Amino acid sequence: MHLPSRSRSPALALALACVMLFAAAMPVRGQVFNPETAMLGNGMQVVVVTNRRAPVVTHMVWYRVGALDEPPAKSGIAHLLEHLMFKGTNTLKPGEFSATVSRNGGQENAFTGTDYTGYWQSVAVDRLETMMTIEADRMANLVLTPEVVAPEVLVVMEERRSRVENEPGSQLREKANAAMFMNHPYRLPIIGWEHEIAGLTQDDALAFYRSWYAPNNAVLVVAGDVTLADVLPLAEKTYGLIPARALPDRLDWREPENRADATVTLSDPKVTTPNWGRSFQAPSYLYGAIEHAYALQVLAEILSGGPTTRLYKALVIDQAIASSAGAWYDPDRRGPGQFGFYASPRGDGTLETVAAAMQAEIARLLSDGVTAEEVERAKRSMQDAAILARDSLTTPARALGSALAIGLTVEDVEDWPNRIGAVTPEQVLAAAKAVLADTPSVTSILMPGETK
Repeated sequence: MHLPSRSRSPALALALACVMLFAAAMPVRGQVFNPETAMLGNGMQVVVVTNRRAPVVTHMVWYRVGALDEPPAKSGIAHLLEHLMFKGTNTLKPGEFSATVSRNGGQENAFTGTDYTGYWQSVAVDRLETMMTIEADRMANLVLTPEVVAPEVLVVMEERRSRVENEPGSQLREKANAAMFMNHPYRLPIIGWEHEIAGLTQDDALAFYRSWYAPNNAVLVVAGDVTLADVLPLAEKTYGLIPARALPDRLDWREPENRADATVTLSDPKVTTPNWGRSFQAPSYLYGAIEHAYALQVLAEILSGGPTTRLYKALVIDQAIASSAGAWYDPDRRGPGQFGFYASPRGDGTLETVAAAMQAEIARLLSDGVTAEEVERAKRSMQDAAILARDSLTTPARALGSALAIGLTVEDVEDWPNRIGAVTPEQVLAAAKAVLADTPSVTSILMPGETK
């Protein structure tokens, strides 16, 4: 996720639209969030999660478009458009959207990812209609001029300088992604390359907006002190008046077979703690050998779910050679995911020492597998976290919105605890071997020293 530089609180907002005031409502019974869903006549999906803990709501609009969908040589246009969505419409002057949210006691933010873009507000429940009205307005009626776009391009360029050019870790991640993906657009930074950001124009922003910002490419998620019966008439009244539009064909990006390892090294005087990382291309929920996705999630929890799990215990506690150590897995994508490892040496320790210890742990995993006790403990921890997430106002909206935006279903989200619960030790080992055994990887090394 990429958060813009403005000081809005983190959450998401989404616009729904429909030519006809028709919606087919279908309550969905589930095990996690128990959402109610409907589809407006213009193709906009509506999802409501009721939470009566406080008279407030989180209102999110997710667009099924992100950096993955940018035209060639236009990296950063999805993120720039996210900024420009706050610049005014036929009825709202630049800055008036945010002023309206503030005047109504709300918080707001927006974000751009590889696969989606989101907008959100959190407000008192009696202000929900106002939020839906102004969000639907900018879904359909954004006004951009060169005088508005040019200064915002400079803002984004400064954001890139502060968050990437001045952050060695961010620079290294960019280089590692470029090495990981030979063909897929995931190799490009969400914020864009500096020289391409500098060349973005009003025409570029409007073309991207008119291509993808449509009700039939959006999901509205409302979580809080409301039901679908409360939200649906408001959605029809606001988003439902926006006509559906023909959407561009999505390109089916695929990665060629990779036959070589890569190592990316960055030295910088600003680095105070060296870091070693290694990542592998992995299936996601929707790409590649998707049957391994849930087992890989369990594996990541076994390796790095807390201070008593494998990697932290082995490298930080038992061997006392690392200040941090862990693993991560990212399955929430339309394209390929990644499975990765990281470690930092303790005190005067070396990267070579922690790298060798981490590689030994990976070899032990592939040789001996995981125990039934480890799998059961990991599954319980993950399922418990899903239960706790139900109490939040933002987590259900984020979980459902991100899943639906990449092409999963409400049922996929609701059935997640059962799918995690069905994972076996044998499946975890098979998934580990499929991703980690004799598979090309990208090793990232971050060190103190003079910039090369």
